[in-house]
Amino acid sequence: MRLNIFSFPTAPDTPDSQLRCEARDWLVLLTSGQATVADAKALRDWCAQSPEHARAFEQAKALWHQLAPASEQMRAPRHFGRRALLGGAIAASAALFVVQFSLPGGVAGLGADYHTDVGEQRRVELRDGIRLELNTQTRISRSEQGIELLEGEVEVLAHTAQPLTVQAGAGWLSATQARFNVRNTDHSVCVTCIEGWLAVEVGGRSVRLDSGRQLTYDAAGLGTPVAVDTRSVIAWRDQVLVFNNAPLETVIDEINRYRPGMLVLLNRELGKRRVQARFSLQQLAGVALLIRDAYGAKCTELPGGVVLLS
Repeated sequence: MRLNIFSFPTAPDTPDSQLRCEARDWLVLLTSGQATVADAKALRDWCAQSPEHARAFEQAKALWHQLAPASEQMRAPRHFGRRALLGGAIAASAALFVVQFSLPGGVAGLGADYHTDVGEQRRVELRDGIRLELNTQTRISRSEQGIELLEGEVEVLAHTAQPLTVQAGAGWLSATQARFNVRNTDHSVCVTCIEGWLAVEVGGRSVRLDSGRQLTYDAAGLGTPVAVDTRSVIAWRDQVLVFNNAPLETVIDEINRYRPGMLVLLNRELGKRRVQARFSLQQLAGVALLIRDAYGAKCTELPGGVVLLS
């Protein structure tokens, strides 16, 4: 017989009891090792639905910590209950499915030629005159024309006679003598030219991107090139993350790409706070405490490197 120590007393189906069950299942998902950034955002939306939702989650956290010593010894896999699937946890399950099986490049993305894990960076000498620097959580496939960035971020150095072609999302990049950074995340692509120039084509429209300029595009179309500080864009090459007046929500999403576990921001107003910061990748293990001290956030640590910020 399996004992489920993280459960509430049996009670008739009521709105309060359903919320408690859903809150419990959110915690189980977060500590399962399978939660994604999309799940974290879905949880924040769930908590924001009403004070009752937020209170149910606070109660679940308190119970979790009361039972933590026993749960570590008696932990066992479980499945979401019917009520959780009918409530907020279905959003997390759906988000997990979308993230896992609707990756840029589809299921083929799981078999990319080159990839990096969480926090890993890697250099690839593609061929003479072409070098790739892969950032964390990146997948790249080779093609006849060049490469396809399925997901993640890569810096490309190209010194070739024939153009190197890079496919990323809905666009195509082409260069012979250039150094540029390409980021494909959240269904949007950001291209920054570091040296030289390259051509960017999306939906039949092509623009020239010169050194020190950046543009973004998605399936809806191509943005306008803007001037940027390229040193901040490629700071990750030096094991550094630089944020210039970025919302804390954006900062946390980026940090989650580099560290095991997950920071989960539950406070919407806190997420809007602007951040001017520079983090070494070696600091990220304790970054939740830095956020706590700087912004007065409440930190709740869960198994698996999950930290709730509220």
